[in-house]
Amino acid sequence: MPHTSTGAMGDKLAPTTRHAYTHEGRVVYEWDQTLDECNFYVRTPPGVKAKILDVEVTSTSVRFGIKGNPPYLHHELTEQVKAGDSFWTLEDGELHMQMTKLHKGRPWVSLFKGHGGLDPAAEEAEKARLMKERFAEEHPGFDFSGAEFNGAAPDPSKFMGGIGH
Repeated sequence: MPHTSTGAMGDKLAPTTRHAYTHEGRVVYEWDQTLDECNFYVRTPPGVKAKILDVEVTSTSVRFGIKGNPPYLHHELTEQVKAGDSFWTLEDGELHMQMTKLHKGRPWVSLFKGHGGLDPAAEEAEKARLMKERFAEEHPGFDFSGAEFNGAAPDPSKFMGGIGH
């Protein structure tokens, strides 16, 4: 999975699970995040090739579908992204869209507005993982993967701009 940290430390702090959005018992899409990025994953119908996909990322929304048809998905993002720094690929029947967060470090509780959010435990786990990723970025060579927070993990975006920024 893409992530901003490099080496073994970055691998330890990279997202290990995807958050699934389901509708009527079916997974519609999955997503995960790092300090810098929010990643979106969706299975495409069998045999679909990249050249027939219609994909658009703006700073506030994502549209995805097959050219000449109504979009499969067209929703407003929970947070803003840098559309020009975002890209997508299609591999093994899965569209992967990598979007650069406009506000680095800000934890997202859902990918799209109106699609519910992470439960409180998952939200806390995301904040803690992102905070450790931020520590690792600012202090290369230190292993924060086993660090724990005494109480609730702070919002990593509130601390961006510290050492090295």
